[in-house]
Amino acid sequence: MIVPKKALGQHFLADENLLGVIGRLAQLEPADAVLEIGPGLGVLTAYLADRVAHVHAVELDAALDAHLRERFVDRPSVELHFGDALALDLGALDPRPRKLVANLPYNVATPLIVESLDGIPSLELWCVMVQREVADRFFAAPSTKAYGAVSVLLQLATRRTGFHPVSRTVFRPPPNVESALVAFRRGALPANYPWVKRVVEGSFAHRRKTLPNSLELAGIADRARGAAALGSLGRSPSARGEELAPADFVALAQALE
Repeated sequence: MIVPKKALGQHFLADENLLGVIGRLAQLEPADAVLEIGPGLGVLTAYLADRVAHVHAVELDAALDAHLRERFVDRPSVELHFGDALALDLGALDPRPRKLVANLPYNVATPLIVESLDGIPSLELWCVMVQREVADRFFAAPSTKAYGAVSVLLQLATRRTGFHPVSRTVFRPPPNVESALVAFRRGALPANYPWVKRVVEGSFAHRRKTLPNSLELAGIADRARGAAALGSLGRSPSARGEELAPADFVALAQALE
């Protein structure tokens, strides 16, 4: 019997009734190449393989190697990749994935999503299962508790197309938190996105500090230059990152170039 590893954030999908919801939100098409991170026992993988042309399944847990290879030995459209999804060059996968559809490991969900925005440029649509708290952060509004760097980056790069709350009872073992399926589709990345991303992440690295202080501590700009950049946006030097809308960060980054 394969036991989920808490250290890897594993919670295996046990209720197959949820698969239809995933398929609908992911807008699966027969020609799709799909990336799945954290296939676990392969429940979602098998569902995807029945509906799309190719599935790249990336699994960190080497203990699942034999199980997954045996389960998909007769499914050439399922390509297994073992390793850390944050370390692998997923942008070099062939065929290039158009969609990321996954029950993401809870402990790495946020960095995986953030890095995929520019690290896997072929992705057009994401449909991911994450903790409800994380899902709420993705498209949170400015000046709310949930609003942060990930909110800004996702809203600059994508638009939300679907949301579905998920009970903890659909997993084995049941997690201590509720979950949610979130779907979002790519838009156009802002010009000079790597610089915008750095400014956004630096702005939220010290949440209790003013933006000029946060930018200085992040090594982006000294306080005087940060205050001047905020002034060009009509903002006070005492403003904090959570007060700015996503579009404001693009303007801030341009002012700091």
